[in-house]
Amino acid sequence: MPWTEVRPMDQKIQFISDYLDNHFSFSQLCYRYGISRKTGYKWVHRYLESGDPESLKDRSRRPFHSPTEIGTELKSHILKIREKHPSWGPSKILWRLEQDYPERSLPAYSTVALILKRNGYIKKRRPKMRRYHPGRPLSPINSCNDVWTADFKGHFKTLDGLYCYPLTIADGHSRYLFSCRGMLSPRQQPVKETFRWLFEEYGLPCRIRTDNGNPFASNAMGRLSRLSVWWIRLGIMPELIEPGCPQQNGRHERMHKTLKYETTIPPAENLKGQQYRFDAFLKEYNNDRPHEGIGMTLPAQLYEPSSRPMPSKLPLIEYPSHYEIRRVSRNGGIRWNFNWVNVGQVLSEEYIGFEEIDIGIWDVYYGPLWLGIFYEKLMKIKDHQGKLERAKRIKKCNPCP
Repeated sequence: MPWTEVRPMDQKIQFISDYLDNHFSFSQLCYRYGISRKTGYKWVHRYLESGDPESLKDRSRRPFHSPTEIGTELKSHILKIREKHPSWGPSKILWRLEQDYPERSLPAYSTVALILKRNGYIKKRRPKMRRYHPGRPLSPINSCNDVWTADFKGHFKTLDGLYCYPLTIADGHSRYLFSCRGMLSPRQQPVKETFRWLFEEYGLPCRIRTDNGNPFASNAMGRLSRLSVWWIRLGIMPELIEPGCPQQNGRHERMHKTLKYETTIPPAENLKGQQYRFDAFLKEYNNDRPHEGIGMTLPAQLYEPSSRPMPSKLPLIEYPSHYEIRRVSRNGGIRWNFNWVNVGQVLSEEYIGFEEIDIGIWDVYYGPLWLGIFYEKLMKIKDHQGKLERAKRIKKCNPCP
């Protein structure tokens, strides 16, 4: 038998009925209904005054008079200013009011904003999606190819007026600078081609540490991008520093300081001339310039190529046997019990794994990377429970043999 639902209005009517029957004292009656005597007298007075049960409904708490309320004339003037200047906000409208009413007390900034909002001139913004971040990268760098670091040095204009975006990639242990390539934009395709050439030349690293910018990361699930998905397929774990914390990739940032001083002040005539400077810097940086961080040794003397060659065919992601495997379709979703679940376009045509952690609750992974929690009841994958507790659940993965 289902539970009986009791509404507040039903309780008020029953309270008045019990009061009229006079079976209990007023104190006992209020105690039985869990209200104070003051509240009880209020409802009794309202009912006896009108004799209508409708009087027991909650009334508006809006005050009858507000001494600080601005007048109708001022409100209409604020709206006229906004209609004349659709891009003006409360600050500029208040400035105009000061010019029009120099001797009058003006409303606060928040009051003008509230007037604009109530009249439909300010629309509620869609909240910015905040994805889970695994936190500060803590993987050790004990030997060559444990961690490669990559970043775009701040873009600048060459003398012909075009922007140059230098992509730099280095080995975290030996400081060996693999590439310093000037690009016209930080697009994914030329960056991927650069990494492909380096993998074929030097082999595969265990991890690649970058910031959260394009094309290394995105706002998709797991902060994955097309580039990092390709890395995971190759057995390389992407590592992201925390937003606004460039010191977590300090070795690379220190190299950027030297690169800027020796190659971009002043900039070259064009991108071709700038690339010539980058190539000369790379050769000197690796073969002629000793580094204090590695005991005044040359990076070329310390670096050794990786023992993991670039595969000729992209391998498939493998999951443990107890995982539920789903293929993400081209529209960025999967099917689960005849229902559609959104995953994201970044993982389209890839396989993801589900590990059950409770009844109807699953951890979701792409390879070793934790993406979020799937709730069967909601048919949604959420990564909001990230923080410390979720960080402890991430699989410890070392793709290197």
